[in-house]
Amino acid sequence: MHVRRATAADAPRLSYVAEQAYSAYLPRMGGKRPGPMDTDYAAAVTGTEAWVASVDGEVVGFLLLVAEDDGMLLENVAVLPSHAGRGIGRALLVLAEERAVGAGHSRIRLYTHETMVANQALYERIGYVETCRATAHGFTRVFYEKTL
Repeated sequence: MHVRRATAADAPRLSYVAEQAYSAYLPRMGGKRPGPMDTDYAAAVTGTEAWVASVDGEVVGFLLLVAEDDGMLLENVAVLPSHAGRGIGRALLVLAEERAVGAGHSRIRLYTHETMVANQALYERIGYVETCRATAHGFTRVFYEKTL
């Protein structure tokens, strides 16, 4: 696996990875499309700290980070289902924490949909703590934070 900063040329592939990674959740979410399925990845590559993970030259996962005044927001992490379970997502999560610390932040935050329970279990196993739940735009999200 190779990890590098994303470029504008990667935007279509990020969209594809998101579509594949999140489509399994559609039935649980009543057919509502999770936000990452409709993100403008061309804008995300230029407006966030975007990283891609590739295997044999093919982008199979990505990470979007947003610096905030009091920490780093892990806006999105996604891996193709065909590459799940190979440590790619975990490596991207480690990178997120390293980038947050490198930027001088002492915490990192993220959120996930309430139906994405496997993600919640993973986040809790690696030290994230649930801070709240909130509903906005028809989505109930679980918010997490990790002190670095």
